[in-house]
Amino acid sequence: MDRRQFIAVGGTAAGAATLAGCSQPAANGGEEPAAKKEMKPMRMHVGTQRGPTNPEMLQYFKRHGINHIVGYPPRPPADRGYWLDEEVVQTREMCEKHDIELEVVALPFLSSSHIDREKRGAIMMADSPERDRDIEHIQKMIIACSKAGVGILKYNMSLLGVLRTERTPGRGGSTYSTWDISKAKPDPPLTRAGQVNEEQAFERITYFLDRVIPAAAEYKVHMACHPHDPGVPPEGYQGINRVLGTPEGMYKFVSIQDSPYHGMNLCLGSTAEMLHDPDKEIHDVIRTLGNKQKIFNVHFRNIRGGRDNFQEVWPDEGDMNMVNIARTLWEVDYPHIVMPDHIPRHEDDPNGRQGFAFSYGHIIGILQSLQTMG
Repeated sequence: MDRRQFIAVGGTAAGAATLAGCSQPAANGGEEPAAKKEMKPMRMHVGTQRGPTNPEMLQYFKRHGINHIVGYPPRPPADRGYWLDEEVVQTREMCEKHDIELEVVALPFLSSSHIDREKRGAIMMADSPERDRDIEHIQKMIIACSKAGVGILKYNMSLLGVLRTERTPGRGGSTYSTWDISKAKPDPPLTRAGQVNEEQAFERITYFLDRVIPAAAEYKVHMACHPHDPGVPPEGYQGINRVLGTPEGMYKFVSIQDSPYHGMNLCLGSTAEMLHDPDKEIHDVIRTLGNKQKIFNVHFRNIRGGRDNFQEVWPDEGDMNMVNIARTLWEVDYPHIVMPDHIPRHEDDPNGRQGFAFSYGHIIGILQSLQTMG
């Protein structure tokens, strides 16, 4: 089967037979013939993290088969800095009116923004007493989520945000987000964080986790951290060593706190960007984290290329076989949302709704096909 071929759920019996007979990645990175095996009932489900969380967007999600979301309670005012309990409850109730589950919420800070543009960067800058204030605010929001019945919080621990070079042409006049490190020009050479080596980065991360994960465990809220996007060479970029930009860095991260509430927002695109042969190597990462129940949210997107040089393409045309990836997620009994992320752009689709609608359907088709074939 051509790994770039999109497999439609509504296809013919011959197409279904093709899917049923496709090769599955072996644990050693090669391929072996697909074998019938006993699979647990599929628990993963399509979702989205598009905002804002309001009635118009909730109707849009529902029209396109989305019943689970990452949502956004009202942004807290600067003089407060955290959500009130009732704000998370009201956001959940709004979702419920549209028959949608608020499964995850995204913290209002610790986002993927660059530190030179970030107003609340004290945690990753190790600036006290501000970082202790911000950690206390996160603890308050963990409690608010617990009271509202929201079981997952997603966040980033990044100083460089999402690094990209100039966009490149794609199909149908769309353009692709692209990273080519040979064309990257650090500007400025150092961020306001200065030099941050691996040891310093993990010290700051550990300081955060030691204070946040016990609270998350007490209130039974899973903390899902996004990896760095993309990984950079060991010497760093703009003076920063991106410790969550390799699989080994992610494995070290999840080992810092021995808690079932500490894990990853596993972005398949960002993870593929760390690898030299994503189509083969991605399965080992999924199995390593998934078998330890360390995956709480999945960004289901594809790339063309690999480490240090890639394009973020449409999900059906990238180098990774997304059907096989979904099967590996099923094999490890991943139970949460799989969602599109970083869709190509087109001037006819300025808000991205066409692109995301296509991607929702693509994921729904894959999941339904796998369930049908077993």
